[in-house]
Amino acid sequence: MTTTVTRSDQPKSNRGFAGMDLSKQREIASKGGKAAHAQGLAHEFTAEEAREAGRKGGQSVSRDRDHMATIGRAGGKARGRNLARQETSPASRASQAFDEAPTDPGGTVLSTDDGPDPARRI
Repeated sequence: MTTTVTRSDQPKSNRGFAGMDLSKQREIASKGGKAAHAQGLAHEFTAEEAREAGRKGGQSVSRDRDHMATIGRAGGKARGRNLARQETSPASRASQAFDEAPTDPGGTVLSTDDGPDPARRI
């Protein structure tokens, strides 16, 4: 029997499914799924069933107002960080300078910091 030492310094058995490497686990699980489908025992959700399940899950989660406030706040902060990064990135400044550059009626940039580039269009 092969054993490994865990953080608590107690031996742990490496027998069974959990002791296999991930590729072997996936191979066995895949065979099980295929067998269930072949026997007609596997359930395949229709689009309507999946929609209903998603709706129920959303209702369940949204009942916890504190949780919804927390994830909403986190999303708002992340969006603010992303916008701030975009506004201060060199690529953004270059894009803004290009967008503000004068053009002829065909959209050709007449001048930039690097000089005119008649092949460049907006």
